[in-house]
Amino acid sequence: MSKDSRSILLKYWGYSAFRPQQEEIIDTVANGNDCLALLPTGGGKSICFQVPAMMLDGMCIVVTPLIALMKDQVQHLKRLGIPAAAIYSGMHFNELEIVYNQSVFGQLKFLYVSPERLVVERFIDAVKRMKISLIAVDESHCISQWGYDFRPPYLRIAEIRQYLPRVPILALTATATPRVVEDIQERLKFRTKKVLQTSYERKNLTYNVVYQPDKFGSLLRLVGLLKSGSGIVYVRNRKRTREMADYLSSRGISATYYHAGLDQKTRDIRQSSWMKGEQRIIVATNAFGMGIDKPDVRLVVHLDLPDSLEAYFQEAGRAGRDGNVSAAYMICNDNDVHQLKGNLESSYPEPAQIKAIYEGLGNYFQIPVGGGKDQSFNFDIATFSKQYNFPVIEVFNTLRLLEKEGLLMLSESFQSPSKLLFSANREDLYRFQVEQPAYDGFIKFLLRNYPGLFTDFVVINEEEVARKLNSDVERVGQMLLNLQKLGFLTYTSRKDKPQLIFLSERQATSGLYLSREHYADRKVAAARRVQSVIDFINNQDVCRSVQLLAYFGETNPRRCGKCDVCKRRNSLALTDVEYDHISSRLRALLSERPYPVFEVIKNIEGFSEEKSLAAIRWMIDNQILEKDEDERLSYVKQMGIGYIS
Repeated sequence: MSKDSRSILLKYWGYSAFRPQQEEIIDTVANGNDCLALLPTGGGKSICFQVPAMMLDGMCIVVTPLIALMKDQVQHLKRLGIPAAAIYSGMHFNELEIVYNQSVFGQLKFLYVSPERLVVERFIDAVKRMKISLIAVDESHCISQWGYDFRPPYLRIAEIRQYLPRVPILALTATATPRVVEDIQERLKFRTKKVLQTSYERKNLTYNVVYQPDKFGSLLRLVGLLKSGSGIVYVRNRKRTREMADYLSSRGISATYYHAGLDQKTRDIRQSSWMKGEQRIIVATNAFGMGIDKPDVRLVVHLDLPDSLEAYFQEAGRAGRDGNVSAAYMICNDNDVHQLKGNLESSYPEPAQIKAIYEGLGNYFQIPVGGGKDQSFNFDIATFSKQYNFPVIEVFNTLRLLEKEGLLMLSESFQSPSKLLFSANREDLYRFQVEQPAYDGFIKFLLRNYPGLFTDFVVINEEEVARKLNSDVERVGQMLLNLQKLGFLTYTSRKDKPQLIFLSERQATSGLYLSREHYADRKVAAARRVQSVIDFINNQDVCRSVQLLAYFGETNPRRCGKCDVCKRRNSLALTDVEYDHISSRLRALLSERPYPVFEVIKNIEGFSEEKSLAAIRWMIDNQILEKDEDERLSYVKQMGIGYIS
């Protein structure tokens, strides 16, 4: 088995050896067993399902929510000579049928599917006739309501197991707490529980929390220390991406910005410029980074607090992929915790407002009640919000909630080229050309320049067609639409805007059901994740890496010795064991009320007064403890302070 997997790895991907755990994961699923693989960002998750799929007889279904990433992987596999295709919401019916037929007749090795398509009757009917060897579930934390990116369509993945009882499932994620790990295996109905995990520890990556009212100045200092490589700066809103990029550029630092509101062409240009090193810094929202593998990222800075430690760990983990020393910083000030809690509240609009926005969307796209299922529309959130007088952020958060209810989906902006398929037979088309000479030359040009138009959708470029025919793009597009209306072809025009997709029929607003239980449970889970971020930045006496590893369930993680907490700890003449014991005793003692210093020292057993006092002085100096006018000790109840070194 191992020999086969290694020869496939070398043949198609050019690697002679696997990364840690990859080979065991591959052998597990290749032998027909379910497996949950926990690999850090950049840990080579795709290899773990692509290699065993190439070893097995049949096709691999890959479930992933990210359309842009799905399309990239399909294109990459095709370049390797491996037949692959994708199915996602918003595709034309005829295009879907071609992919279904290719899957049923064994012409594909990989079929990428967005989760909401799994429960479509046509897909289920096709699955029953497909020869499936493996089901890979990427971003599998999305199946858990306790995960940071819960997506309800994932809950129905296990339903297809009834049609494929012997097919193993490989679930993959880079971020899962112990509770989510259990949830994933239960929700996917693992026949036998099996978790394979590499440590989340990144020895070359240092995590730091910095308290600094002047965030601009702090960022400038950090970027100024960047002698080689590149950096990512994460901010919460789109407007700020441009402000920060302009600020850095005005200080002589090459920087660009990126967010989901930019058209796909602009995003591709900016991402490419940064990837090539033409721009050293990219300032972005969390829309940036998924699927990015740039080895020389030396610095990741969060100027705003992330919504969860899972999100932070994934974004910070984009630094140091090449194994060289890198750093991640959170720059905080007094307003950040208040702002983070405010963002949590605004993320859950009132049900009445959700219903009003849902009704507005139906009217905006002129969808009748009972209609609209599987229809896809170009969607400019700012234009819609302005027309109906809704705050943009409220619309965005409502869309996220409606997606979790399985009603609609807002896809990221992605480049989908124009495609063409002739659906009429050649005889009917020839008669039309004779009767309509105005179309004769146009049709001949298409058939001559785009082979395969009668068997599959073919990508076309309207600008190129117009140029070669000495025409204009508008006329070319209109002729294609006319031929489609006459039933001779199927034409899907280029899309480069975010797509709003109605996953089910439009409901009457009066009958729109929003689960109060789901709404409340999700808000509670989100509040816990927010509190974990607040606890992380406030905790000034536990190593940053230790805090993160403990959050993800790793036992006995070791202090990194390099983060902002450890650098201060390094000056203290106590061993880690001594400090941890004194610190835990202090927490137990001071958890309910302040205590005088002399009583505290008496209650710390097993250590000399000198060592206990040294630890207490250090904790006061670093604003972990404070002492009142009566010499009583208590823990500081405010956001902790860190320093740029």
